[in-house]
Amino acid sequence: MTAQRRDDISVNSDMGEALGLHTFGNDPALMPVIDVANVACGFHSGDPEAMDVTVALAKQHGVRVGAHPGLPDLVGFGRREMKLTPGEVESLIRYQVGALSGFLKKYDLPLNHIKPHGSLYGMLARDEDLMLGAVKVARDYGVPVYGLAGTAHQRVAEREGSSLLASSTSTSTTTMRAGSSFCVNHTRPIPQPRPSAPAAPSILARSSPSTARNSR
Repeated sequence: MTAQRRDDISVNSDMGEALGLHTFGNDPALMPVIDVANVACGFHSGDPEAMDVTVALAKQHGVRVGAHPGLPDLVGFGRREMKLTPGEVESLIRYQVGALSGFLKKYDLPLNHIKPHGSLYGMLARDEDLMLGAVKVARDYGVPVYGLAGTAHQRVAEREGSSLLASSTSTSTTTMRAGSSFCVNHTRPIPQPRPSAPAAPSILARSSPSTARNSR
């Protein structure tokens, strides 16, 4: 039986995470089975040649391309937090998106989105002032940010009138042999919270804590 693709879900993967002679993952094997590529822009990984090759590969397979900006930490692969001001966050994201945009222009592709990488992603999820920098850049390019619902990602995007696509992340190497991390994006708008339901009968209320624990 052949599984049917849902229109409200897209699969995206981190790509172009190479540096000089060193590559991580197997982008050519993974590119044909994804919808969207998050391309490293040179700070946590990636270099001009890697960006060029990755964008060309994405065009060949009809894959949309977004920027995957990270912290300026090649040694730590962008996974070590840094103390940055909101202005510094905006500048480092704008710088990296600008670098990728040059290659998108070469291959006549539009920028699809911005998805912060690694520790930068987590920092922006917790700090609304830092997240504002990412939203400003996304707004200038007219693209959404990929992020986590219910965090500063969503709160700032909604406050500033920008679009956020919520992602669910899977493990890097266990799910895809190519070795690149990938996410599932729900492309429908994030639903607003529903009104609270009436209180359940007392017998159900007493059993709900164990039910909640079992469902995690």
